[in-house]
Amino acid sequence: MNMFRLIPLTAAALAACHAAPAPQKPPLAGARIGGPFALTDQDGRPFTDRNLAGRYRIMYFGYTNCPDVCPIDMQNVGAAMRLLDTSDPGLSARIVPVFVTIDPARDTPAVLKQFVSAFYPRMIGLTGSAGTIAQTAKDYAVYFQKGAASAGGGYLLSHSRQAYLMDPAGKPLALLPSDESPQAVATEIRRWAQ
Repeated sequence: MNMFRLIPLTAAALAACHAAPAPQKPPLAGARIGGPFALTDQDGRPFTDRNLAGRYRIMYFGYTNCPDVCPIDMQNVGAAMRLLDTSDPGLSARIVPVFVTIDPARDTPAVLKQFVSAFYPRMIGLTGSAGTIAQTAKDYAVYFQKGAASAGGGYLLSHSRQAYLMDPAGKPLALLPSDESPQAVATEIRRWAQ
């Protein structure tokens, strides 16, 4: 065999061994999470999923009276968005963080406005009727249940804890590590939002 013929074949074989890996598919690609909704925003205006068309969104379900988990998660999401505001303002401008209450009886638009504005100025707070909230939570695979009322009438809600990163068409991409650092949240957003 001609030695000069062997060199191109060897080079081609080595190149095949070190080919760039195929782009990774988002972990939630194809999952049945999300869907259309019609709720009310923190300014008392009607707000639907169509208001978010063409933009990435972070969807989180919780409630403003949550004693620990929801404020921590929203603080991390808000801080991650501020990191992106500085490091990648173009990407940040295409992302909308959304907080959907699971406690519409107490979380009025005014209450939501105060809550979301404490974490990030472009965060949207959404509420609606109990039935609409229950259906929206179900569409997003979010569990919640109202606990027993205390002697004073207060109550807690147990709920699942997830922050979804959704693509501009409203399809799920990934779960964000909202229980970790703002840097971890920002890193995951950069990984999946293009």
